[in-house]
Amino acid sequence: MSKHTPVRLRTLALLSGASFCWAMGGMAAQAQSTTTSEASLDVTLDEIIVTAQRRSQSLQDVPVTVTTFGDEEIKNARLQQVDDIAMRTPGLSFDAFPATQPRLAIRGIGSSDRGAAGDPSTAVFLDETYLGRPAAIAFDLFDVERIEVLKGPQGTLYGRNVVGGAINVITAAPEVDAFDASAEATYGNYNRVDAAAFVNVPVATDVAAIRASGAWRQHDGYTDNNYTGGELDDQDTKSIRLQALVRPSENLSVRLGFDGTRDRANGPGQHVVALDNSDPLSGFWTVDQNRDYNSAETDGYQNRDTWGLRGEVNWDMSFATLNYLLSYRDLEYDAAYDFDGGNPTANVISIGGGNIEDSELFSHELRLMSPESSDISWVVGLYQYTADTVRQDRLELAIGGPTGTEIFAQHAELDSVAAYADVTVPVSDKLNLIGGIRYTKDKKTFNITTTESNSFFRVDGPFDVTAEESWGAVTWRLGADYHLNDNHMVYAMVSRGFKSGGFQDTPGSAAEATDSFNPEYATQYEIGLKSQFFGRRLTWNNTVFQMDYTDLQTRQVNGLIITTNNAGEATIKGYETDLMWRSANGLGLNASYAYLDATFDVFVENGVDLTGNRISRTPKHKLVVTPSYAYTFNSGADLTMAVDYAYTSKIFDDNSNRGPERRAPTVFVDARLVYTSSEGDWAVSVWGKNLTNEVTRTHQATFLGGTFAAYNPPRTYGVTLRWNY
Repeated sequence: MSKHTPVRLRTLALLSGASFCWAMGGMAAQAQSTTTSEASLDVTLDEIIVTAQRRSQSLQDVPVTVTTFGDEEIKNARLQQVDDIAMRTPGLSFDAFPATQPRLAIRGIGSSDRGAAGDPSTAVFLDETYLGRPAAIAFDLFDVERIEVLKGPQGTLYGRNVVGGAINVITAAPEVDAFDASAEATYGNYNRVDAAAFVNVPVATDVAAIRASGAWRQHDGYTDNNYTGGELDDQDTKSIRLQALVRPSENLSVRLGFDGTRDRANGPGQHVVALDNSDPLSGFWTVDQNRDYNSAETDGYQNRDTWGLRGEVNWDMSFATLNYLLSYRDLEYDAAYDFDGGNPTANVISIGGGNIEDSELFSHELRLMSPESSDISWVVGLYQYTADTVRQDRLELAIGGPTGTEIFAQHAELDSVAAYADVTVPVSDKLNLIGGIRYTKDKKTFNITTTESNSFFRVDGPFDVTAEESWGAVTWRLGADYHLNDNHMVYAMVSRGFKSGGFQDTPGSAAEATDSFNPEYATQYEIGLKSQFFGRRLTWNNTVFQMDYTDLQTRQVNGLIITTNNAGEATIKGYETDLMWRSANGLGLNASYAYLDATFDVFVENGVDLTGNRISRTPKHKLVVTPSYAYTFNSGADLTMAVDYAYTSKIFDDNSNRGPERRAPTVFVDARLVYTSSEGDWAVSVWGKNLTNEVTRTHQATFLGGTFAAYNPPRTYGVTLRWNY
């Protein structure tokens, strides 16, 4: 049993006790109320509408595992960035180095490759626009309608290559029939100051509208640099979103949008957290595990500017709806950091570096979809995506002497085209058959140039090489759903996805630079049951699945050489459950759990057989429980209390499953108290995140005798005031 287990059990006991006290208090308050009866309360769960199959459907009718977050939950739980979603989603894991280049994994399938010619295994879509670079996942979740997390391969309906899963962020669209506005302000510890607002203005009633939203978020650093006197892991982020919607007729609509984010921060705050005693260089490091301080030679910086344009046209015809989606995104990224978090007085070795990236991402998609009145739901489409990425990776290393510098300058061009079709055919009133197919062709051109100084030893001589490769793949899905009655639906689905091949970002020689790695594939077999009980007061959805994962693009480390190749096969088995419950006396409960058995069937790294090991960054258990209580005063005002409890079992950060690169089980507890006025025109919330001040490593790596890591944010809390028109 982990040494942390007693603390976690006490935390869970406290949480359970708090939930019980809230329940008893709620029952007593309800019993004493003379103006609110059980019959007058509407406790039916709201119907959740999702677009997981590229059309609007009730979540309970979709034969796909989807975790959703609605606008109220996003606001009240202060979900602002992708890592907030990962913490609350079983089956989804998140880490990053630095924090502005996130690595996402769904059901054990993720990617560590940030190179110009690489691709993420788990994709993020912003209003159906694919964000193809890790640093491009930069936007604010204010004024968002909902977030959908789709689990497993999405190899038919989604642009590009979705092998692990997809996160769909759907922003609030302009509304042509009403003026609307809202604003909020926050103050918290670490001098946190947030401000956000939106306004929706009809230009011509029922014809056109403009919607504008923006957010500014800043706080002081979570880590003090004792060497420079500066602060690391701070935040200064500004985001804006402008949209226009025009409906010249009932059958035609045009939606145009612009969004942009400017992100500035120091850090990350790195630490030497352990020694690799098998390496003679371990004696040159000083261990520093204090999250609040480090002694880095430089404060570093993480600068990111990204913006995008989007256009969408929908034309409803008698036999189908024609949809055209066009997008352009631009990314400028510049980061520099002290990797070991120390200085010459503490460490003989010094490791630093950074990344510079400029990317242009362009896509357009043409779809023809069945009309809403059609018994058979179908869609056919064409998709094209191009990316032009210029990236520089720089490593600076000194071992008791002058600093050696090595630079990998990469330029990658990608052209991806695809054609797809998907159909749902009702065989009877209860049974639907589902099938889809997609063909994708990717072509990549890659140039890499290396430069070095002071006899750097990682690369076999400077080189300048260019390579080109193409890959094609057929992906598909086949399944059925059966409605046992109005409240219960069972489904079975087999789906296949792939991730494109690519080229090394840090090859050790010219030969390695031109040697491409092949695509990886995942085939998922899934059976699910979606149910509602007690007059739709309780929703309980369950899924079991198995994923066959082949030609894995794994990152292998040999000294300082990091290579990517197709090194193995894996089987991923799992179970997920999700429950939502509301009672007439104000009590509520959301609970979700994921079990993952993700192990290698075949995997040899540097001559060592790692078959049977767990896939890195994949917890076996993840549990999220949110008890809540809502009380309505005689005046009509509401008071809502909620606690978020998230448990994640241990994680191996390295596929070897050995050494110090492992994370102990973690428990995170957030809480909030929200008072909303009787008219709903204003609300105030008191909130706290990581209330137990849990400490875990968000990223770590071992080489040159040391294990280097960054930590999660400490306990934060504050007050938010919101005004609604």
